[in-house]
Amino acid sequence: MVFMGSKMRRGRTVLEITIAIVVVCLFGASSSSGVCGQTLRQIAKFDLPGPGGKRFDYLTVDDEDHFLLSAHLGPGILYVIDLRSNKVVKAIPGLPGITGLEYVPGTHKVYTSDWGEEKIGIVDLQSMTVTKRLATAAKPNGSTYAAPFHKVYVSDTLGKAVAVVDVTKDEIVKTIELGKHSVEGCQFNHGMAVDSEHHRAFLLCAGNRTFTVFALDTHKSIAHLPLPAGADVVKFDPGVRRIYVACSSGFISVFEAKDADHYQKLEDFSVEKMVHSLAVDLATHRIYAPEQEEHGRPVSRMVVYDAVISDRSKP
Repeated sequence: MVFMGSKMRRGRTVLEITIAIVVVCLFGASSSSGVCGQTLRQIAKFDLPGPGGKRFDYLTVDDEDHFLLSAHLGPGILYVIDLRSNKVVKAIPGLPGITGLEYVPGTHKVYTSDWGEEKIGIVDLQSMTVTKRLATAAKPNGSTYAAPFHKVYVSDTLGKAVAVVDVTKDEIVKTIELGKHSVEGCQFNHGMAVDSEHHRAFLLCAGNRTFTVFALDTHKSIAHLPLPAGADVVKFDPGVRRIYVACSSGFISVFEAKDADHYQKLEDFSVEKMVHSLAVDLATHRIYAPEQEEHGRPVSRMVVYDAVISDRSKP
């Protein structure tokens, strides 16, 4: 009888969890779409003023001004979106082939990688204008900001170099020529995010469709997990210990860092095809992903997701 009671309690627990998930999804159904999974729930979507069917690229968050910054590569537009209202504040044109974006705190400036003219654009978010363009090597793309050095590092993909921009002068002060470092179990690594606290890099290996966790101290691969096709942009949310990967085959792959050495895939969350970039608001844990098509029809749209967090995965 004790055994049966325990078994019944476990059954009730499973039922309660199932009901809770259904309630969450039903609540989502009252929003703009009701798309719900284990890890994400769509809560909003809104149209952007640029032409439909054109490729988007990187996004980033300016948490000082509460802006989402989104690069619409096809028409060369930077969207400045109010995170609190989901309204487009400004669509800034004249940034041909815009790919990478890097916001620099304390400056109200964003640095854009403009492949179409092989330049780094500097956008003032107070005047909402492009104030300067810096010529660089072939195909400027991803970028990152090193706050202690007041420098933005821009990867020139075809130039096999990194341009170093001093943000106090808005000048390129150095170009670093790059070699290659092989990563075990990873073919054609593309997107990357970093867990700076635990010295881990998260690599998207397009050649063998593998998510690789790389230890920066030892230069060793410590985890390999499968990815859908078209993995492009990866973002890490340390607050919920999740890694999100945008895959153009129609998924956002969600991984969890159990600790510095143990990782698991939580879900391949279904989205529209050609969604290959995203951003995470670390304050709200919301995920933003632009769409260029819906069921094959061209659109220009931003979709907003809440992270669905179970009690066991809360920090």
